[in-house]
Amino acid sequence: MTTVAVDLQIASEDDDHPPPASFEQWVQAAVASHQENVELTVRIVDEEESQYLNDRYRGINKPTNVLSFPADLPDHIDIPLLGDLIICAPVVAQEAKAQNKPCLCHWAHMVVHGTLHLLGYDHIDDHDAEEMEALEVKILASLEIANPYSINGKSADYQRVSLKEV
Repeated sequence: MTTVAVDLQIASEDDDHPPPASFEQWVQAAVASHQENVELTVRIVDEEESQYLNDRYRGINKPTNVLSFPADLPDHIDIPLLGDLIICAPVVAQEAKAQNKPCLCHWAHMVVHGTLHLLGYDHIDDHDAEEMEALEVKILASLEIANPYSINGKSADYQRVSLKEV
């Protein structure tokens, strides 16, 4: 069985976020078929920190839903550190409302999406995006969460556009 250790850091004034066990469950679902043991940090932030990090590391001067920073460890350090996820609580809440989704489901999607980035998945081109989205849908379904890329059973391409910024 996969062992997941999540270091949850709350650096947000918004206290409407899921409990720590939810983050561990979502990460475990995302890594289940990839690695046996993982450690990662999930840092929940406000818009100011998200915007700063997004600008500094991606050159995009606005807050975003999730940023993924894969661990870059030397080969001689043998620990299962996957990396860091930075999740902006206000952006997640705004997106959930705008997309008419339960906030908890959107949180799960952002954690799964970010974790897949830490595992090396990306959505820069259409083929990679389709592969990553299909995996996200499968993982979220295993958690009994609806397809985040559909609305009433129909494709929601606008969501792919917003996630390309991730």
